Amino acid sequence: MKKFAMTMITLSLSAMLLAGCGDSAKETEQESLTGGESSEVAETETVEEKIYPEESYLDNLKADDYVELGEYMGLEVTLEAPYVSDEQIENYIQRVLDNNPVRTEVTGRAVKEGDVTDISYVGKKDGVAFDGGTADNYMLTIGAGQFIDGFEDGVVGMKAGETKDLELTFPDPYERNPDLAGAPVVFTVTLNKIYEESEAQLSDDFVAGLSIENVATVGEYRQYIYDGMMEEAQRQYDMDEESAILAAAHENAAFHDVPEAMVERYYDRLVSNMTYQAAMYGMDLDTFMMYGYGKQAEQYEEEMKDSARQAAEQILMMQAIAEREGLTVSNEEMEESLSQNAEQYGYESVDAYKEVLGNEVKGYREYVMSGKVTAFLVEKAKITQSEPVGETETGQASTEEAEDTQASTEEVGDTKESAEEPKGDNQAGAGTKTDRESAETESETETESAGKKK
Repeated sequence: MKKFAMTMITLSLSAMLLAGCGDSAKETEQESLTGGESSEVAETETVEEKIYPEESYLDNLKADDYVELGEYMGLEVTLEAPYVSDEQIENYIQRVLDNNPVRTEVTGRAVKEGDVTDISYVGKKDGVAFDGGTADNYMLTIGAGQFIDGFEDGVVGMKAGETKDLELTFPDPYERNPDLAGAPVVFTVTLNKIYEESEAQLSDDFVAGLSIENVATVGEYRQYIYDGMMEEAQRQYDMDEESAILAAAHENAAFHDVPEAMVERYYDRLVSNMTYQAAMYGMDLDTFMMYGYGKQAEQYEEEMKDSARQAAEQILMMQAIAEREGLTVSNEEMEESLSQNAEQYGYESVDAYKEVLGNEVKGYREYVMSGKVTAFLVEKAKITQSEPVGETETGQASTEEAEDTQASTEEVGDTKESAEEPKGDNQAGAGTKTDRESAETESETETESAGKKK
C-alpha cells in the first residue's frame, strides 16, 4: 500500500506528463492530454485542453499561506544499502536459458507431441481463402494450444514435405474474427521441417552467441548481469532515499486549506501518466491497474485522489522550503531542462515539446524547483545505510534471499533479455526461440484469425 502511494505521488509530481519519444509517442501523449481515445478522434475532432484556475499553480500562491513547515533539515533516514544476490543472478540466467532452448532438426520420422514444426498453411471458407488465414514458415509447437481445436492434432503424424487438408470448425464465439465463429473451414497445411528442443547449457559458446559487447565468457556474463542489476538497485535506492526524506519532511509539516484546484490538476496529471503507461502495454487504465497493482477501478481512483492531495501538499511544502532557503529557478535553468527533456523524448524542438505540454508549461517550474529542493534535502539529511543481509565484503552479494530487491532487478532483467539472447543459430545449428518468437510475432500480424484460440 505504501509503495503504491509513493509511486502515485512521484508520478503526480512529474512534469513529464507522459514520457515518450518520436511522433507516435507524441501523438499518444497529446491524445491522453486531451482525453482522446484514438488517433482518428484526434484527427477529426478538436478537443479543448482543460484550463485550470490560477490558484492551481504555485506561481500564483504564497506557500506559507498553506503550510507550516516542521523540521526538514538534517532528517534522519535509514535505508538498506543496494545489493544483488547470487540467487537473483542465477534466476536471471535460468530465464535466459529457458528462453533459448537448443533446437535441432530431425528427419526420418513423423511429428509427435512436443515437437516444434515449421509449417505453411492456407485456410479456406467455402473454398475461398479468408483474411488472416495464410502463413509461410510458421513455427508451431505441438501441444502449446496456439490454434483452434484439431489443428495441432492434425499436424501430428505428418512428415517433412507432406501436405494435408484439415477440416475444422472455428469455435463460437471466436473473438479474433467474429465472422468465422462456428464456421467450417479447411486448412491446407504443408510441413516444412521438424525440430526437437532441449535445454540450453550455460557455456562460453552460449555466452558468445548472445553477442554482448565485451562479454565472451561465463564469468564476464555473470559480472555483466550483476553490474546491470546493481545499477537498477542503486537507481531504486536513490528513489527510495528521496521518497523517504520527502515523506519525513511532509510528516513534520502541517497543511491547511490546500487549493482544491491544485489537487484536481495533480489528479488529472496522474491519470494522464498512468493512462499513457497503460497504452505502452496495449492496455486501458483499468486493466493496467489490475495487472500492475491488483486494484479495481474504485480502489485506485480513491487512492489516486489521496495521492494527488499529498502531491499538492508536497509541492507546497517544497515551495515553502525553497522560499525560506533562497532556492530559485532561473529562466535559463527552465529552458535548459526543457531542452534536455525535449531531446530525451525525441521532440524536434523545444517549442514542439512545449506545445505538447500545453498549459502545463506553467507548471514546469514546479518540476524543476522540486528537483532542486529534493537535492537540497538529501544533501542535508543524515542517511544511514543498513548492511544488506548476506552481502560479502567485495560487494558481490551472497546466495541468501534478496526478496526486497527482486522486483526491481527483474525489471532490468526483462529489459536486457532480448539483447542477451543468441542471434541466429545456436551451436547445434538450429534456430533459437528468439527466432521462433520473431517468426510467430510476424505471422500473428499477418494471420491473426488463422485458427488461433483467442
